[in-house]
Amino acid sequence: MSLAADYLAGLKEKLARLKNEVAEKEVADWSLVSGAAEADLTALQAAYPDCPDALIELLRRVDGTYWREYQGKKVALCVFGSTCHDWYGKPYALPYYLLSVAQILESATYEGDMCDQFCQNPEDILDVLDIDARIDPMLPMGRRLHFADCINNGGDSQLFIDFNPKNGGKPGQIVRYLHTQDGFDVISDSFAVYLETLMEDGFAFCYDEDDDEET
Repeated sequence: MSLAADYLAGLKEKLARLKNEVAEKEVADWSLVSGAAEADLTALQAAYPDCPDALIELLRRVDGTYWREYQGKKVALCVFGSTCHDWYGKPYALPYYLLSVAQILESATYEGDMCDQFCQNPEDILDVLDIDARIDPMLPMGRRLHFADCINNGGDSQLFIDFNPKNGGKPGQIVRYLHTQDGFDVISDSFAVYLETLMEDGFAFCYDEDDDEET
């Protein structure tokens, strides 16, 4: 199987092992999901020629989980995660929805950079945001492939694939915006490595709150 297929199989297996109402609902909702049309995937590759194969294969199997309607029902399924820290410094796994191809392409149309989003004067950007040196704050945001929003409707965190790094960064690196830190960080060198890391961590963003071993 492909990396995307292995990843989805592992995610669904993890949900099936959990014994809570949320996990049981997600298992049922996953049975409704279907993949993106090939024409839509072609449009995505036209917009982002360097789009990773693993993301294309993932979208071929599931065309988004961010309040996406399948078979007459809207689903909101967590597909990704990242390790963050709360106000007290305690680590926790923040879950994210996968955006659909249509949502990704909508984000691609945004021409503003980080300054346009967060401050009026470009000279103030580093005072307003904590930005990893491997990320170019002047790059139009639509040049980065926005593929995931956190479960707070993207208000707390978003994930991007960055094809235009700087200062030793790697093309295809995964960039996370995190509201609680008011900043952008590189959290993985590539989408494939990111998926592999989540698998190795046992899909920690899916957990049973009553089971310490799962958290």
